Amino acid sequence: MLAAVRSATLRGIDGCRVTVEIHVSNGLPSYTVVGLPDASCRESRDRVRAAVLSCDHPWPATRIIVNLAPSGVPKVGAGLDLAIAVGILAAGGVFPAAALEGFAFLGEVGLDGAVRPVLGAVPLVGALGAVTCVVAAENYAHAALVADGDVRGVSHLAQVVAALKGAAPWPDPPVVGRPSGPRTVPPELADVRGNSLARKALEISAAGRHHLLMVGPPGSGKTMLARRLPGLLPELSRADALMATRVHSAAGEPLPSGGLITLPPLRAPHHGLSSVAMVGGGTGTMRPGEISLATGGV
Repeated sequence: MLAAVRSATLRGIDGCRVTVEIHVSNGLPSYTVVGLPDASCRESRDRVRAAVLSCDHPWPATRIIVNLAPSGVPKVGAGLDLAIAVGILAAGGVFPAAALEGFAFLGEVGLDGAVRPVLGAVPLVGALGAVTCVVAAENYAHAALVADGDVRGVSHLAQVVAALKGAAPWPDPPVVGRPSGPRTVPPELADVRGNSLARKALEISAAGRHHLLMVGPPGSGKTMLARRLPGLLPELSRADALMATRVHSAAGEPLPSGGLITLPPLRAPHHGLSSVAMVGGGTGTMRPGEISLATGGV
């Protein structure tokens, strides 16, 4: 039998749609993944098998081929685990493959069947379009901000299988808690005494969005002034906030609880930083650099 499942993978800071095709046929028991998977994708066999068995479903004792299309795009991370698991269950006859229509699945599965959050949920969900996205409960709050369709937050593979079989409804949306404590704001320029020319340069730079180069001996106040520059900038627009949140999500940086990054970010990289860490990239998996992480800020 054949089953096709929608999912997505990261390419830098962008999400790329992936179709996970599962073919279960007669033959010696085997499990093969094709379509440029990385080590995490290839290791999905043991995770998915243990998760399926933990949900009291049989593992097909047949030949299983997993094709990740398009085949020319590298697939990174364990975020395809959930799509592979439901595809194998559908191809194995646990529920009809037609039940997967209109759904996309993002999540890593644990050996006990738990659905775990993935890196870069914001760009991944944004790339999937108008479908119902099934994600880990921890990814629900940020996925709901950018999704074009509905979002379902789940914590276990058994919940997904029960909903697709029609035996139980989808779990209620996870409750998004408000951030505790006062909102973090950058230090104010008014706290600086003296340095009138430097303060004026900061104000002009912030007002006109001009580039600014600060040169001086150690202890002259360069870092102190730079940390106060974001406080002179307005809050990010909706488009800039989405972009900043998308970049930080792809890089694995912490995100505000249940919301977008609305304050201009401040990045202070070390002077010994490598060029890859500064501009982004990498030999295997591409990651945003400090320049990208400063999008909309300083």
